[in-house]
Amino acid sequence: MKAAIYPGQGKPIVVEDLTDPQPGPNDLLIKVHRCGVCGTDLSFTKGAMFDFGPGQFGHEYAGEIVEVGSKVSGWKVGERIAVLPSVACGECQSCRAHGNNVLCQASPAKAMVGFAELATVPTSVATRLPSTLSMADGALIEPLAISLYGVELAQIRPGDRVLVLGGGTVALYAIYWARRLGAGRIVAMSRSARRKDLALEMGADAFIAYGDSEVGEVAEALGGAPQFVFECVGAEGMLGKAVMHAAQFGKIVSLGFCTSPDAIIPGIASYKCVSMQFAVGYSMKEFLYIADQMDKGRCDPKAIITNEIPLTELPAMFDMLRGPNNETKVHVCMPG
Repeated sequence: MKAAIYPGQGKPIVVEDLTDPQPGPNDLLIKVHRCGVCGTDLSFTKGAMFDFGPGQFGHEYAGEIVEVGSKVSGWKVGERIAVLPSVACGECQSCRAHGNNVLCQASPAKAMVGFAELATVPTSVATRLPSTLSMADGALIEPLAISLYGVELAQIRPGDRVLVLGGGTVALYAIYWARRLGAGRIVAMSRSARRKDLALEMGADAFIAYGDSEVGEVAEALGGAPQFVFECVGAEGMLGKAVMHAAQFGKIVSLGFCTSPDAIIPGIASYKCVSMQFAVGYSMKEFLYIADQMDKGRCDPKAIITNEIPLTELPAMFDMLRGPNNETKVHVCMPG
């Protein structure tokens, strides 16, 4: 099979021929149909503090079962699945207390192998796709789960005012879930208006660009300062911006995963009595909920897909995405 390999330490991605994987006793062997390119893929393959390498990678994927392990029951060849790419042990304190696979402290297994023609997947992280969903839908469940997990943590109440910072996938899907989970008015804010239409399609009531008068513009559009601010950029200065916008006793949820120091002024946050929640990951609960609910919303999550490429073009696409570009979500589509 062909698979994308990241050698580590910021070295260029390559596509290589590897021996076809074989399923273990409790595994499924799937033919991967699609795998999305995530901002994390770009960040973790540039040789910085967090690094995927060396080895295979890709974590937003869906495929079709072509073989089942000797001890597998309840699954059959031909079924279509989405994959939760973090494998949990189910026994450590993090697993028992939180059920968030990404936080598991014990499992050595990984399922981040989506940029390949074939993949072995433990049954514990497989989510069956309803017949109404396509493979493109399936490959979007993972990024949808990130935003759903964060919006759930916020505990939005009906009618609450929401500000979402950013215009990427996590931000767009934070808008999507905030709307579906009861938010009142929602403002999307980014430095560029390039994704304004997408933000409005996902459920925002207004789009505002960063600027000198942004605080007043946001409050006017929302009918007051935001009670919830979702920081979905992950760049320096964004936490301070979130504090600047938040209402008194407002809550900030950081989903941007900034890997550099990001200063805030505690005095400003304290004067507002702001609380701040950092989040990463999701649980199987989010995956199952999304698979069940994905086709029941008022907008199509697939609207964010801007490009579909073959696996052989992935290295060049990564180079392009590291600079100025017009892409939102790129899907790698496997042959056949």
